[in-house]
Amino acid sequence: MSDTPIRLLVVDDHPLLREGIAAVLEAHPEIELVGEADNGEQAVALFAELRPDVTLMDLQMPGLNGTEAIRAIRAQFADACIAVLTTYSGDARALQAVQAGARGYLLKSMLRKELISAIHCLATGKRYFPEPIASELLAAIAEDGLTPRETEVLQRTAQGLGNGDIATQLAISEDTVKGHMRSIMTKLKARNRTHAVSIALQRGIIDNWD
Repeated sequence: MSDTPIRLLVVDDHPLLREGIAAVLEAHPEIELVGEADNGEQAVALFAELRPDVTLMDLQMPGLNGTEAIRAIRAQFADACIAVLTTYSGDARALQAVQAGARGYLLKSMLRKELISAIHCLATGKRYFPEPIASELLAAIAEDGLTPRETEVLQRTAQGLGNGDIATQLAISEDTVKGHMRSIMTKLKARNRTHAVSIALQRGIIDNWD
């Protein structure tokens, strides 16, 4: 095993959380906390400066959120190892983070031993997802399978547009829109348009425009 410590960057807008992680790491000299950030913009800048081995990223932060920060970092550093650190266990957030480039998903409620194991796992180049999150991700990815056009139709449906308006915006016929909606509802196992939108929002397939 290498004597070089794992260099860790923690990004969270709650100082107590960052202090808690630092306290846990005091008993683990093989992991070095090289930096802390409290927002997405700072995280992007610190990552470029420090080039940590592993980054733990909160999702919900003021300004640039965690998912956006992950996307920005991965755009500059394709090999960046970033894991989400959050209180949210819903598959929509997990899916969005993975699509942005996250290699792991850690819940803030996890035990200290699990946190250390996760950091070690990520540092070896592996992915880390707790079983419930992994199962939800597989279901979300495998079950929807929407085409880009179907996603466009569903996004506009979520915005409250009818078939006619969607057809006009996408320069397709209204019958084609109806066909896409039938396919969408079949793939998502949705009862109706509203249910399809609800499922897609939950899974992070489309954005919430509220």
